[in-house]
Amino acid sequence: MIDTVIFDIGNVLVTFDWDGFIHRTLDAEAIADVEEAIWGHGLWEELDRGVMSDEEILAGFIGHAPAREREIRKVWDEIGGCTTRREHAIPWLRSVKAKARRVLYLSNYSRRMRAAAPEALDFLPLMDGGIFSCDVHLLKPDRAIYARLCEDHSLDPAQCAFIDDLEANVEGARAFGLHAIRYVSYEQARAELDDLSTGACRASRPPP
Repeated sequence: MIDTVIFDIGNVLVTFDWDGFIHRTLDAEAIADVEEAIWGHGLWEELDRGVMSDEEILAGFIGHAPAREREIRKVWDEIGGCTTRREHAIPWLRSVKAKARRVLYLSNYSRRMRAAAPEALDFLPLMDGGIFSCDVHLLKPDRAIYARLCEDHSLDPAQCAFIDDLEANVEGARAFGLHAIRYVSYEQARAELDDLSTGACRASRPPP
């Protein structure tokens, strides 16, 4: 029996549109340099981990492309433009809760992104708790973050469904003992969750 549904946030409940954002924010000739500085050295993951300060992360980005400091600072200042809450987020959460299930979140998410676009997370009051990676200094798919969520919320993994858009995170959840669904679309993920709840267990199969 599934009594708890655990949602990833980015690209499940919230759209993270980096490509659209960067092309709206910078001139084309700067994009490759800035993207390499931000994504090419593991610093974004450290931003999500929350051990380094925002100032250290920003200095690290600039250090990898000092000639693009102005553009990197612009991206940093406007980074909230990456995220918008998806229209299905609130109705989906409400429909799950209506079936007497808890809804939790487990997300690789930084303090910077939370502060930059709080409106994208306006569904959080509907949820029964969860973990942001930056608060526990752990990242999916590390087994320890699934264990921390289950410990904090007294969860039986066998009674939980986990939904995430990244296969590595889904595999990590399954290895820990959670029922896991890879999110490809809202319609697909919701159907798989419904099937899982009725015992069909299509969630154990990879998406087409």
